Amino acid sequence: MNVFSQTDLFFTNEVRKIEFDLPGADVTLFENFFSLEESNKLYASLLQNTPWQQEQITIHGKEVDYPRLTAWFGDVTKEVKYTNTKSKMHLWNADLLFIKERIEQEVDVKFTRCLLNYYRDGKDSVDWHQDYKGEQRKNTVIASVTLGATRPFQLKHATRKDLKRLAIPLTHGSLLLMQGATQENWKHKVPKTTKKIEPRINLTFRWLPE
Repeated sequence: MNVFSQTDLFFTNEVRKIEFDLPGADVTLFENFFSLEESNKLYASLLQNTPWQQEQITIHGKEVDYPRLTAWFGDVTKEVKYTNTKSKMHLWNADLLFIKERIEQEVDVKFTRCLLNYYRDGKDSVDWHQDYKGEQRKNTVIASVTLGATRPFQLKHATRKDLKRLAIPLTHGSLLLMQGATQENWKHKVPKTTKKIEPRINLTFRWLPE
């Protein structure tokens, strides 16, 4: 079990809110949204108790492992299609409900599902993408919680080459909110790194308008 210390993470108990000035986006970072004690407990519990899956995707006719492990949770048990894979959605557990309810006090929506990603080391990653498709991208809320090692969350505009890319370091216990048309206008990724780093669990709570 990895326990992240105050010294390792330069962690304070004060929540720091940072709003980013990105055209066509609404992105806010809350550093230390969860305390160090809460974050350590949640990381250890989710790592041990989540039914992690190794998803595969077909590339040029060949089955290739996703560079991370995943798990879906939500309001109902069902099969969920995500990119080119199908996964089982599990019912919320106590840890996820605790996190979900804390976030819902900050943003006035009720999240219906959550995708958990387990980045085992620096080789695990996610490439440039936009969540959802078509009209769904115009008004969404995604709440991204990081537990474990810090990884840079990179953003680039989907069409405008004149805008600089942004890299946001997501630390243990942080919350990143992406709202409005962020998914329509901006792509994001978590790149690979050759540096030796500890594992990271990322939780993306999701909401779409009905």
